Amino acid sequence: MSYGGDRGGDRGGDRGGDRSGGAAGGQRRPFFRRKKTCPFSGANAPKIDYKDVKLLQRFISERGKIVPSRITAVSTSKQRLLANAIKRARFMALLPYVVK
Repeated sequence: MSYGGDRGGDRGGDRGGDRSGGAAGGQRRPFFRRKKTCPFSGANAPKIDYKDVKLLQRFISERGKIVPSRITAVSTSKQRLLANAIKRARFMALLPYVVK
C-alpha cells in the first residue's frame, strides 16, 4: 500500500461545491467591502480614557476579550492606546477581566 503519488480514483475537475448562484448562469456581482475608518481619528472623535467604561466596552467581546483592530477598524496606534486603557480600567476594577 503506497501513500504517495497516484491514488487511483477519479480526481477530475468538478469537486462539488458549485457557488455560481441560483440565477440562470448570470454573472455575480463581486462582494463590495466598505473602507473602514478609525473611530478615534477625525473631527469629533472621542478621546481614549480608561475612565470612560461605556466607550471601552464597545471594544471588548462578550467574554471580556479585547476585540482585534481588523474587526473594529481601529488604527494601530489607537489600538495600542485602547488596549492600555482597557488594561488600566481592568486593573482599577472598572472593567472585568473575564465574563462568565
